[in-house]
Amino acid sequence: MLVIAAIILYRKWIGNSRQQFLEQFRMPDAVVGRFLQKHPGLSSAQEELVREGLQQYFQICQRARGRFVSMPSQVVDDLWHDFILFTHHYRNFCDKAFGRFLHHTPVEAMSSPHLATAGIRRTWFHACRIEGIDPKQPKRLPLLFALDAQLGIAQGFFYTLNCANPATSSGNTFCASSIGCGGSDSGCAGDAGGGDGGGDSGDGGSGCGGGGD
Repeated sequence: MLVIAAIILYRKWIGNSRQQFLEQFRMPDAVVGRFLQKHPGLSSAQEELVREGLQQYFQICQRARGRFVSMPSQVVDDLWHDFILFTHHYRNFCDKAFGRFLHHTPVEAMSSPHLATAGIRRTWFHACRIEGIDPKQPKRLPLLFALDAQLGIAQGFFYTLNCANPATSSGNTFCASSIGCGGSDSGCAGDAGGGDGGGDSGDGGSGCGGGGD
């Protein structure tokens, strides 16, 4: 019993340490500088929102505990791509935040369309919970689902709560409310193959966007 209790306490300590690390983490300036070359029109306040969006996505990956999570924002995905290019910094970050390497899986490489659909529902569920939004009856969009439209990102992924709009679920605009109605809670992908890692969610029925792990 003492051994089991010690293991539980150790795992809790590890979880708290990773959560604290992620809460205090600041993206290296070199990564942000590379990102801003692609998005030179963003103000410092808007750039900070994108940083917050990626931090929220990483928090979702922690909460998903190795299950696949899709990335709903193109602009946040762009920042993630640039972070991955700084391989030393990114690997150290993953070790401290997740205890494993967080892979990026483009939608084309996903094993089935169901993976992206389950992943976007999982992202929606956790993003809503983090911001205190009812995932099944949302009154507003969580940050990750609102950013591309808010910043006017070309080729971004746009979500709306007004699902009666005929433009919804056509082109790059998707009905956000219907994602929560699926209510699924499923995840991120890691080195072991079933584990942690987000993924680009190119979309079909439920609405997905940007990139994942």
